[in-house]
Amino acid sequence: MKRTTLSLIACAAALAAVTGFAAVATPDGSGTDTAAPAARLPVERTSLLCPAPSTSDLAETQYTSFTPVTKGADEKGEAALTTAARGDEAGDGKKDDEKAAKPPVEPKEPGTPATGTTSGSDTPALIGTAEGGQAPGWTVQQTTEVAAGTGRGLQGVNCTAPDTEFWFPGASTAAGRTDYVHLTNPDDSAAVVDIELYGKDGALKSTVGEGVTVPPHGTESLLLSTLADVKETDVTVHVGVRSGRVGAAVQALDDKTGGDWLTAAADPAGDLVLPGIPKDATAVRLVLFTPGGTDADLKVRLASPSGLITPAGHETVHVKAGMTTGVDLGEVTRGEAGSLVLTPTDGAVPVVAAVRVVRGKGGEQESAFIPATDPVGARATAADNRAKGTTLALTAPGEGAEVKVTASAGAEGGTTATKTFTVKAGTTQNVEAPVPAGLKGGYALTVETVSGGPVHASRTLTVADDDVASFTVQTLPDDRGTVSVPNAEEDLSVLQK
Repeated sequence: MKRTTLSLIACAAALAAVTGFAAVATPDGSGTDTAAPAARLPVERTSLLCPAPSTSDLAETQYTSFTPVTKGADEKGEAALTTAARGDEAGDGKKDDEKAAKPPVEPKEPGTPATGTTSGSDTPALIGTAEGGQAPGWTVQQTTEVAAGTGRGLQGVNCTAPDTEFWFPGASTAAGRTDYVHLTNPDDSAAVVDIELYGKDGALKSTVGEGVTVPPHGTESLLLSTLADVKETDVTVHVGVRSGRVGAAVQALDDKTGGDWLTAAADPAGDLVLPGIPKDATAVRLVLFTPGGTDADLKVRLASPSGLITPAGHETVHVKAGMTTGVDLGEVTRGEAGSLVLTPTDGAVPVVAAVRVVRGKGGEQESAFIPATDPVGARATAADNRAKGTTLALTAPGEGAEVKVTASAGAEGGTTATKTFTVKAGTTQNVEAPVPAGLKGGYALTVETVSGGPVHASRTLTVADDDVASFTVQTLPDDRGTVSVPNAEEDLSVLQK
């Protein structure tokens, strides 16, 4: 046997030892595809990025970390959160070592939520990494209560995976609004980011948002009103990464109606679902943007508990190419659970969308955002739930579906509980989610699609006080806890030919 052949075999054997399998094969010449279908295996590493929660001295923030139990996941693993340095600290090493050594929450083993709290205006952004059995479906939510001032109320956000592009329809540079875009870099090298703003007449002129540098393991927040001189009620923010990757979120604060986090909308698409508008919403504003060069015409329908209905006076919406469109839908849910379903009237044109929802009236108003979101898919999790105030909305825009919902044990005690729900085609159901028996502390809700068509979901968390029912809404897209891996077998004979 030649030395070259021996070397190749040794190399292939080493690869098989590292990865656990080798994928080398030759055609059998029969013309028949004999390859086994791809298998879905648990991911082995997950990254999450949490923005700095608030600049208010009155802020009280709770973090909840949870990893659902995943069949086939490694029995070993770990997850941890560390603090990110602010832009003015990252370059000169002035990071607060004491805070860096004590993250606000220390994740526990899969199936058990962990919680932690911080207070004040100096809580930093966080960078999280999970490996092995802790990685599949790892979710962290930060929920902040602000007692007074701009943005007062409940602000919630799921910490997000790093990426290279984000769309945020629903932001604003109008008087009375204070909106920041938060960028966090998890990597060892700097990231370079472009931030573009689009109003009702198109792109807003700005050079400040070009080539923003986010330092390694650092974070930057930029006030949108400083990126453009124009005051716009509805703005779409586009974050594009030239080099590296970041986590991104928009914090939208209002002088009169509180505030919340606006998370990135689902990728531009012709069909969109915005699930779980609270049934007592007093104002709903739909904001849309199409990034291509073609106008979009969309049919607007509300998936109610009884089926799809068309809101009177808002049968369709026209979205001009490259321009942000805002539509007031009023009290569109009329006291019932509801989700917006947007479909093209003719040819499909990719669109991004979000709704701003207001509850309460007069001086007792609070607001939140619901972006268009991807389906639950195999599994999705809402990490922060309380004994009272949790509402789970499930929407089946097309075919009906069966969904399993599992409540984890509580952070301080309790046993898991599971319920299965049937969601009829074209409807939204606010379901009575299971609650752990003997619950102590917060808990997680995991939603799984059992059968049927795609299901979209969101969870509304409400905390009542003397003045206003503060609330926040988080959508539940697939957690991507598993990845498709082609089945293969060792065949080293190909190396001898």
